[in-house]
Parts: sequence; C-alpha cells; structure tokens
Amino acid sequence: MAPTESPVARVADELEAKARAFVREHRLPGVAAGVIHGDELVWCAGAGFADVASRRAADAGALYRIASITKTFTGTAILQLRDEGRLHLDDPAVTHVPELRGAMSPFGAIETVTIRRLLSHESGLMGDPPGTDWSQPSYEADAAANLRRVAEIGTKVPPNTQQKYSNMGYQLLGEIVARVSGVPYAEYVRARILDPLGLASTSFDPLPADLAARRATGYAPRAFSDDLVESVPAPPAGAEGGLWSCVSDLARWVSFQLREDGGPRAGAQVLAGTTLAEMHRPRYLGDAAWTEAWCISWYAVRRDDVVWVQHSGGLHGFITNVCFDPRERVGAIALVNGLGDASDLAMELAAHARKAVRAAPAPIDPPAPIPAAWRELLGLYADPEFVMFVRLEWRDGKLTFVESESPNWRPTLTPSSQPDVFIVEPGVREAGEPCTFDRRADGRIRSVMLGSAVLRRLDPVE
Repeated sequence: MAPTESPVARVADELEAKARAFVREHRLPGVAAGVIHGDELVWCAGAGFADVASRRAADAGALYRIASITKTFTGTAILQLRDEGRLHLDDPAVTHVPELRGAMSPFGAIETVTIRRLLSHESGLMGDPPGTDWSQPSYEADAAANLRRVAEIGTKVPPNTQQKYSNMGYQLLGEIVARVSGVPYAEYVRARILDPLGLASTSFDPLPADLAARRATGYAPRAFSDDLVESVPAPPAGAEGGLWSCVSDLARWVSFQLREDGGPRAGAQVLAGTTLAEMHRPRYLGDAAWTEAWCISWYAVRRDDVVWVQHSGGLHGFITNVCFDPRERVGAIALVNGLGDASDLAMELAAHARKAVRAAPAPIDPPAPIPAAWRELLGLYADPEFVMFVRLEWRDGKLTFVESESPNWRPTLTPSSQPDVFIVEPGVREAGEPCTFDRRADGRIRSVMLGSAVLRRLDPVE
C-alpha cells in the first residue's frame, strides 16, 4: 500500500485497476508493478501470477530477468571509472581491448568505435556476438570467447549515422570495466553499485538459493490458446543483459536516478548528480517525429509532452521496463513474465501518478539566505551594443541571470576559489565559462564579464 503522505495514495486503486486491465487485455500470466516518487516506492502491486503452477502471486519481491535494463548498470560502472579519471568516454575501445585491432572496420579506423558511441548505440558495431541465433536460443555471453572470433566482429554501418542497438557493444563495455578496474565485471557491479545502494535482491546467474526460490517463471507468447507454456530458458548474459531483479530493488534504482546528489540512501557516493544528469540527457534523436532520443545507457520517449527516461528489457519469457521523469521525480516499473508491452504499462502508470503529484499542493519552504558577500552583486546590468538588460538575482538558492526576452536563458553561477569570480553552471551556451565581476576603486561593482560578453552595472542615480 502507498504511504498516506504520498499524493499517489489517492490513486492507488486506479493504478491497480490499470495493472489488472493490462494483464487481462494481453492475456498474460501476471505483472509486478510499482510507482516511485522521489526517494520512495509509493505504490506497488501484483496482478496475476509469478508462477501459475504453484499459484504464487506476482508481487514486489518476485525476481524477473530484467535483461537489457542491465545496460544502465554497465553504463553507471563506466561513468564511475570516467569520473575517477581511469578512462575517457572518447577513448577508442581498442585502447582497452587490444584484441579489437583484428575486428572488421570498413568505414574507417577501428578507433572510431569509442566508449561513448558504444554507450549510446551509435558506433555502428554489429548487434549480437558472432553465431547468435535467438530462435535456438544460441548466444555466447563470454567476451573472451567472442574476442577469440574477433575477425567476425565488426561495424555494419558508419558511426553516428543511426541508432544501431548492440548487445555486442555492451559486452565489450563490461570487458572494459573489468580490465580497467582489475575486478571481474559482476564483482565490480556488486561491490560498487548493488551493495552500496542496498540492492540485495539484484544479481547475476547463478543466483543463490534464497533468490532462486523467488524467481518468476517466464512463459512463451500465447498464440491460439489460453494455455500457458513455459518459455525456453533464456541464455546466460553479462553486462548486456544478465541481471535478475524485483520491483523493490528497481524502485531503489529509480529513486537513485532521481536523487540530486547522486548518493545512495546510506553509504559512499555511487555517482554524482551531475553525472546522472549527463547519462539522462538525450544525445541524438531516434526518429523523425522527435518522439524518441538516445542517451548514455538510457533512452527517452516523449509522450503527451512528457519525456520519460527509460530502458526496457526483453529475453525469453520476460519483458520489463523502468521509466522516470527527472523533473517531477516520478517513475514506474513494470515486470512481465510473458509477452506484453511493459514500456506502455510503465509509462501509463507513471503518467497517472505524475498527474496526482502535480495536482497536490506543493510545499512552500523559506528561501535560502544569500551569502552576505554576494548581496552587492545583485542588480541590473546592460549590454549597450545589443540593447539588452539583464537582472542578476538570488533565485532558488543560486545567483541567476534573468533576461525577460529570453525566458529559457537562465545562467546560474557557482563560486570559484577566487573572489568575484564564478563559473557558469551547465545548461546554457556560456556553461563552464568564467563570470568575473569588476570593481571601481571605491569597491562598487562596475561591470561583469559573462563568458566573452561585458555587461555594465546600472546603478540608481541619487
């Protein structure tokens, strides 16, 4: 049940009705679903069964194969290593995996396959390892084994020309994590991500006995009958899609994405908030209608003017999705042990919860006090050449430039180690540039240099 303090509690019955309707409409064995608001799982429910034969109900603790949602953990591991200075996103993959020197690269040097392009599926690398046949299923999850067949690995389209989804690429990213960190990939993810965030029910195969007992059974798609048939076992996988998880753990994963400081509930920092935002930020469009974009290890879907950052997973017997709106800090999880559009259900649940959150009265907090040394910086500034007037305000706890004719241009400043020198925060053209205030001999502000533009201070005439 949802906590009474959450606005989502008011629509709990409606959310459960949507989950049940989804199961009935798609003739599914069951679904486990949840809604996250801020740091909390504020609603969860199961509809149908995690295992039909035993009549075990779907619930927040049942484990589902989350498949490609694993890629978001792999991307997090890569960004951790980047933030520690141990690799660069624009490093060629061959720098860390020299065996790739023998791969096919008909569209240029193999160095065009970079870590950044692999993360966002724009390297042009082949989709699956050599010899993959999903109808069997036949799939090689061992990166070392695939690298022994490196002559069969290669790019299939030029880089940066289209989204080309690549499990092979993420398998290589997992290998890069292992080689750069000196720790096997699964052990690294456990020690640096899962354990610090308290994701005790999220794991790779082979599962320990207590987790294996909680696995949902995957079922094959229904064709001509309501009879349920267990799916063939999904092949093993690693960095590209090997994790099992549940609603309760994935709620922690989503709430982690929504935390501004990027820290876990308790424990050491996992990823900085700025790095999380970098991962969520769209890198390129996925369609001509501008309804889909690809990020770093995530993708984004625009629905009814809301952009849902998300990732789905699909393997034999399981379809899964997590999605969230970073602005409203609302997200949802849908885990299906059959064939159904988990993304559609997750976005429907999240949108309904988001509407409830937006309808609730917003809390009003007292404004943060301005540091005394910055008060004299506030005021009206002008650019005579472009006849532009700009206000420097203390707004939402930040020094913020405001220009009434450009409402989307709001440079905010962070202090540097030097007095009267600030750095423009990300999000505007001047991002990363210095913002330097110039004083007269009597100490009053004369002007400010914002990036390469000088704005003159306008003081009242006494």
